[in-house]
Amino acid sequence: QVQLVESGGGLVQTGGSLRLSCALSGRTFSSLAMGWFRQAPGTERQFVAAISRSGGNTYYSDSVKGRFTVSTDNAGNSAYLQMTNLRYEDTAVYYCAAAPRRSDWFSYYRRTVAYDWWGQGTQVTVSS
Repeated sequence: QVQLVESGGGLVQTGGSLRLSCALSGRTFSSLAMGWFRQAPGTERQFVAAISRSGGNTYYSDSVKGRFTVSTDNAGNSAYLQMTNLRYEDTAVYYCAAAPRRSDWFSYYRRTVAYDWWGQGTQVTVSS
């Protein structure tokens, strides 16, 4: 059974940095594509970033492009979201998600339905 556990959230000032981690058990990221999403109170879960199964392709929302970096470790057990130059509007609960190999993932990676497994989320709060 695939399980995902996020960590690394916290309180940071505007312009600061955080690195979120997503620990995977039950599979390795070499066999999964993964994504990061976030959800602020009263809003829908929103795509942030994604990385393909091979790690060769990364994708970002326009709002975080150039500030956030998604990666996985060589062992394939952890994924990361490095966040820099954080803004107040980045405040949200951040979720990592994983998807098994699917040929259509590349068409749907921005959507929550593209992912089968989700972590419990970690809170990121950016103070102005």
